[in-house]
Amino acid sequence: MNIPTINQKIQSHKDALLQHPLYEKVKTMDDLHQFLESHVYAVWDFMSLLKALQSKLTCTTTPWFASQNPETRYLINEIVLAEESDLTLDGKRLSHFEMYVEAMQSCGAQTSELETFLQNVIATNNVFIAIKQSNLHPKIKAFLDFTFRVIEEGKAHKIAAAFTFGREDLIPNMFTEILKSFQQNFPEADLSKLVYYFERHIELDADEHGPMAMQMISELCQEDEHKWKDVAEISILALEKRIGLWDAIEEKIVQKPELV
Repeated sequence: MNIPTINQKIQSHKDALLQHPLYEKVKTMDDLHQFLESHVYAVWDFMSLLKALQSKLTCTTTPWFASQNPETRYLINEIVLAEESDLTLDGKRLSHFEMYVEAMQSCGAQTSELETFLQNVIATNNVFIAIKQSNLHPKIKAFLDFTFRVIEEGKAHKIAAAFTFGREDLIPNMFTEILKSFQQNFPEADLSKLVYYFERHIELDADEHGPMAMQMISELCQEDEHKWKDVAEISILALEKRIGLWDAIEEKIVQKPELV
């Protein structure tokens, strides 16, 4: 098995994600806020997948020893550098998660639920308890629970599969077009940071992180068919959970209370 074979196996799930009815439901600023307030959890747990890979593929403890594969060590460190300390629109250094939260705040989306959730992760010292105790939609809980179950299992090739194939790189492109439409329809809203976040995501994924992540999968699996099988299974599950996240956001938008 190889990367093209994996892509073939997951194509129907990618198509379902790209053709999801959610995109046509984001029509008002309130709809956009609903989207951002749920999607931010996917931005956050992506960082956890990233750091889990760095922990597995490099040496993050002392005394330092060289990790086994210099190539995967380089690939993950390069991705971490940009994801954890990229340049913002106004020239400061932030992680992509922090950039996303700033963009939410600048366009009027709420971050209080997210802040409460993260405080509970710290207070409980157990992400699974925090997820269970939260008021999040069940499918958002399932999305997060899956991510951290994969991390907890500790298999680098499985974490890399969720990281690489579970996060569809066409989604930012699609939402950049939606945001540009919003800028025309809602000129009073400041979406500049949000547009910058998605455009930066597209730039890095297409030119650097996407190819690097694919190479990392190949390096981790080599000729081991069991690992390739695991990658295919985890990738499909990750995409199913992502579709579930989209379902949850669509449901929240459709069922939002009408103003009277």
